[in-house]
Amino acid sequence: MTTDDSELRSLRQRLDAEEAAYADLLAAVDRLVQFPLPLERLPEQPGLMQRLNALCEVPPTPSPAGLLGRVWGRIWAQLAPRFERQQEFDAALVRVLNGQLEEGARLHTHLRDLAATLVRYFQRLLPVIDARDRLSSALTTTRGELILEAFDRRQEALARRIDGLMALRDRLEAVASKTQALADSLAAEAPPPAVAATARLAAEDAAYVAFENRFRGSQEEIGERLSSYVELFREAAPVIDLGCGRGEFLDLLKAAGIAARGVDGNASCVTACRTRGHDVVHGDLVDYLSTLGDASVGGLFAAQVAEHLPPRALSDLLREAARVVRQGGLLVLETVNPRSVIAFVDIYIRDLTHERPLHPETLRFLAAAAGFSDVRIEWRSPVDPSSRLTAIPPEALPPLAVQRMNENVERLNALLYAPQEYALVARR
Repeated sequence: MTTDDSELRSLRQRLDAEEAAYADLLAAVDRLVQFPLPLERLPEQPGLMQRLNALCEVPPTPSPAGLLGRVWGRIWAQLAPRFERQQEFDAALVRVLNGQLEEGARLHTHLRDLAATLVRYFQRLLPVIDARDRLSSALTTTRGELILEAFDRRQEALARRIDGLMALRDRLEAVASKTQALADSLAAEAPPPAVAATARLAAEDAAYVAFENRFRGSQEEIGERLSSYVELFREAAPVIDLGCGRGEFLDLLKAAGIAARGVDGNASCVTACRTRGHDVVHGDLVDYLSTLGDASVGGLFAAQVAEHLPPRALSDLLREAARVVRQGGLLVLETVNPRSVIAFVDIYIRDLTHERPLHPETLRFLAAAAGFSDVRIEWRSPVDPSSRLTAIPPEALPPLAVQRMNENVERLNALLYAPQEYALVARR
């Protein structure tokens, strides 16, 4: 995860937390709005206050007549001050209670109005925030689209420059190879007509070497891919590498201590191999095999050679190979698998020097007819599984439909994405 992704996730979590807090606050304020006023909770209070006010008003004290009146007058004269003070106290207390109740009622009404106003404010605030967020998002999207459009234009321009540089690189590689080939031919000090012919052939050979360097892969890559063949030739020395090319397999055999010689018709390749200390013959493959004695070779190897030969030359090569390989010796021919559509499209038809594709059963039959036994086919260079068609999951369709669809997927994978190469492995 990148730093930008981490910051974005943190912002999202913070936004979620703030939105949750806002929702809780709005709900709390909404609950506060629902509180009842005191008069709503105590509907009998106004009546009680009226009763209290009525009781606070002391009616006039009747004065009885006669002796009883005189006695009552004396008693009242002594008690009147106390009753008056009590009356004043009760009146003051009632006024205080009336005032507190009135102010309390006004305060509660004000608080409820305030809470209702806050709720309306929060309810109006959320749409405003949403509208602002949508506007900001729209502006951000527009800016992002403009940036992506500008980036696409720059990427297209960069791709054109890269294509131009790759084409220039290919031309430089071809020119460099041709220059080296011309220098080698001129160093031979041949007569002028021979120099011209040699230079022309050297230029053609150099151009094909540049083509291989560009499309087949580096020497390290090819060496790694061919390394699995070494053990087959552990007891098969001496080994002849037919069409040894840049000498990747000769490097592997030399490192394993297996005596080997290379043969190639490309002068540039021969020069490069000899420079690295390999014993390499420059010439036609069939012509070279014809110079060898019967059963004089332990093993023959040819990678990506058979598809370059016309049918007659291929038959001659297999016949001579069966003659020169000793009993128990080994022949390995690696070639492009024409039963793989991706290999045919991406590998075979790219090389204009390919003569014709070789079906594995055809090559097996020709090798057996030439005199080899224990002839088998080994599949090489499987396609990356991520490039193959994907099977349908069982839950996607009814079971029978899934089975039929996946059977068809397997058939298409076997046709389109079969191994890109195969090797004919034959014993004498």
